[in-house]
Amino acid sequence: MRYVILGAGAVGATIGGRLAEAGFAVTLVGRGEHAAAVRRDGLLLAMPDRTVRLPVPMVTVDELRLAADDVLFLAVKSQDTGNLLGQLAVVPTDGDAGNLPVFCAQNGVANEDAVVRHFDRVYGVCVNIPATHLEPGVVEAPGTPISGILQLGRYPAGADDLASSVAADLRRSGFLAEVRTDVMAWKRAKLLSNLANALQVLCVGGYEWRAGNDDVTGTVVSRMRAEARACFAAAGWTVTDTAQFRAEAGAFQMAAVNGQKRGGGSTWQSVERGLPSVETDYLNGEIVRLGRLHGVSTPVNAAIQAAMREVIRRSRAPRTLDPRDLLAA
Repeated sequence: MRYVILGAGAVGATIGGRLAEAGFAVTLVGRGEHAAAVRRDGLLLAMPDRTVRLPVPMVTVDELRLAADDVLFLAVKSQDTGNLLGQLAVVPTDGDAGNLPVFCAQNGVANEDAVVRHFDRVYGVCVNIPATHLEPGVVEAPGTPISGILQLGRYPAGADDLASSVAADLRRSGFLAEVRTDVMAWKRAKLLSNLANALQVLCVGGYEWRAGNDDVTGTVVSRMRAEARACFAAAGWTVTDTAQFRAEAGAFQMAAVNGQKRGGGSTWQSVERGLPSVETDYLNGEIVRLGRLHGVSTPVNAAIQAAMREVIRRSRAPRTLDPRDLLAA
């Protein structure tokens, strides 16, 4: 069995790198300077206790060839899923490509529904991996004593032998991995957390990631999450209990890597790298979408979504939004 990591950025390369280091067959799929650097020098995976250079095979989508026993890990940002699925449709495959299992190791809750249009066996993966990718060929994984947590299960619900086998491989590779028959409920709980991602980019001084925020920014976060919970309830969606979700997250801590603390989450990294898109439309935008479908007001999430679009269009500079103005509006 070979693990094919589609999107070898921060999360994808951490998963693929740790699997490869543990002796599993892995192929990374990437693009641009990052793919070129990994091909030339190997993947440099920096962790709190060590830095390893891994000679993991790296290919572009155009060079990819799939085999019948491959397991696909989809790790691109949600806004890139549609384009990647179109590319995969013409990738040469040994057998029926639609029978290959796809694990959606992505934030948000829209990817699995998109993937199931193309593949029969789809798995949701709730990802809690603090990883950073800012430099071609280099990924930092500051989680310790494990690199992160992966909850996985069949989409839309259930479990099977493959999910158990993949979870066991991930545990042997330095992750906490559990099979969940209600994996989408776990992903919705993670979405509640990810709604604050944009604030690291937007707010003056950034958003301090700490529990119990009682300042104005904390009020913004509370209101975003309240809107989301109202939308989930209106849609009839279950959500893993917050206490249970946070208890699992306590299995690791973040430590400095090469003397440096982690700079920010996935949205911050996209802006820092100058990428042309961010995942906000599939985080806060998912709540706005649900609100429109079910008649729930979502003004705070809509304002965050609009402000992030201004940053991407460069009509707003990062870290210029005063959360007081947001609440007043």
